[in-house]
Amino acid sequence: MKTLTLEKMSPKKIIALCRRPSTVTVKDMERTSKIISSVKKEGDRAVSRYTAMFDGANINNIKVSANKITRAWKTLNNQTRQALILAQKSIFDFHCLENPKDIHLAKNGAKLSRKSIAIEKVGLYIPSGQAPLVSTVLMLGVPAKIAGCKRVVICTPPSKSGEINSNILATAKIVGIQEIYRVGGVQAIAALAYGTESIPKVDKIFGPGNRFVTTAKMIVSADQDGAAIDMPAGPSELLVIADRFARADFIAADLLSQAEHSSDSQVILVCTDEIKIREIELEIRKQILGLPRKKIIEQVLEKSYSIIAKDVNSAIKFANTYAPEHLILNVKNFRSFEKKIQNAGSVFLGQLSPESAGDYASGPNHTLPTSGYARTWSGLSVESFTKNITFQELDQDAIKYLSSPVKTLAKIEGLEAHSKAMEIREKFNN
Repeated sequence: MKTLTLEKMSPKKIIALCRRPSTVTVKDMERTSKIISSVKKEGDRAVSRYTAMFDGANINNIKVSANKITRAWKTLNNQTRQALILAQKSIFDFHCLENPKDIHLAKNGAKLSRKSIAIEKVGLYIPSGQAPLVSTVLMLGVPAKIAGCKRVVICTPPSKSGEINSNILATAKIVGIQEIYRVGGVQAIAALAYGTESIPKVDKIFGPGNRFVTTAKMIVSADQDGAAIDMPAGPSELLVIADRFARADFIAADLLSQAEHSSDSQVILVCTDEIKIREIELEIRKQILGLPRKKIIEQVLEKSYSIIAKDVNSAIKFANTYAPEHLILNVKNFRSFEKKIQNAGSVFLGQLSPESAGDYASGPNHTLPTSGYARTWSGLSVESFTKNITFQELDQDAIKYLSSPVKTLAKIEGLEAHSKAMEIREKFNN
């Protein structure tokens, strides 16, 4: 990791440092668009062809049978079963508190309300390339069920033998999802967005993926015949703010845990003490030795950096500019700095709050904005699976109260028919 000094950098340099590398090329867009067009035209035939091409699997029946899902749950070892049950409960308990409430207001003869309605059909994309992301099944499936979505569909890539990882199937079982399809990549996103003979068209698509999956989600969300998406997604990120009181072994473990996701992940350390940075670097060199994903981590560390900041306030100012997916605030008296954090997907406070707890089982959602989108986007929640509809009922008192301002404003905008629609009701006597 390179070491930089924050106070020696110009504002322009800081902004450049916070800019993420583009992961989507023109060729990616062209290739992705071609696959999407084929799936729109040919349906299951195109899905099967691309599954054979990219996953090496020849699939006859795209849908996973209910028996296989049940069998996967029954054959789970007890330790995994208990871990899933605990994680599911923690996520469920937290997300239940997010359930949006209807609002009502009666004023000046008008009855006004807003109702939260579940999105009817949602598609969950669960990656299974480098590792089966059972945590993503929980993080997407639990809030979808709490929201009350009528149809929840999972698409996940098959192995070369055509099977779906049994842990993914078992996790879907505990969440209560029975509709699972053996398809991944761009072809899965296209199938969910437009529908095929086997896979239903959904209203909104959720879930992470590689750059091709992300590109596909962006393309279908821009098409009125496609589907909405959860959020723009990019490589995983972690920014750690530490001071001289932080334990070097804890910080090193946190940086390594995020760096092992994929070679395009980014980890940043902002520390108020240069000696502590050296201690952390030494710990990283020790801890990396026994890790299975050592090569991936080394690639990430090569392009990541440590920053020396004069104080915690300066470090937080940089973090707000960077707007990380995950932010760890490992400093003394962290509560006194909490209110100063403006831009982050999820924040982990103090020595004993590792980001990995949030990835799996603490409760809040781990599907978070990346690439600086935390400046304007929130992480996934129950609200992500709902929409709000407002209702308005006016009586004669409301017409009398609103008529003059409505007509005045309508005339300013040159919309005479709007004014007339109000005026015609003024003398109405029900």
